[in-house]
Amino acid sequence: MTKYFLDTYALIEIIIGNRKYKKYLSSDLFTSIFNLYELYYNILRDFNEETAKKYFLQFKKILIHFTDAEVFQASQFKLKHKKQKLSYADCLGYAIAVKEKMRFLTGDKEFKDIQNVEFVQK
Repeated sequence: MTKYFLDTYALIEIIIGNRKYKKYLSSDLFTSIFNLYELYYNILRDFNEETAKKYFLQFKKILIHFTDAEVFQASQFKLKHKKQKLSYADCLGYAIAVKEKMRFLTGDKEFKDIQNVEFVQK
């Protein structure tokens, strides 16, 4: 079974019920604390604290831990792609996905043509 690392874009699309993301729900899914932080902020900004905590706790169950090596890889990746202005959280998530042999699931257009990315837009 394919494993996927969910970036914040993917997490939000799953929450809002985007049908294009439904097929991934039966896969092994993972995310990082930094993506949960971004998710919490976005939901808090657009809705309220109760809703933000609800989704934070729901997705906390799929957290994956990372090492210094992923931080170093993510920084190299961000520097290599500095023209795309990728977020730190997404670069770290991508590095984790590569190390753990997962696909990086996103709809972020900046990742569209990058290797090991499962690109799904709205």
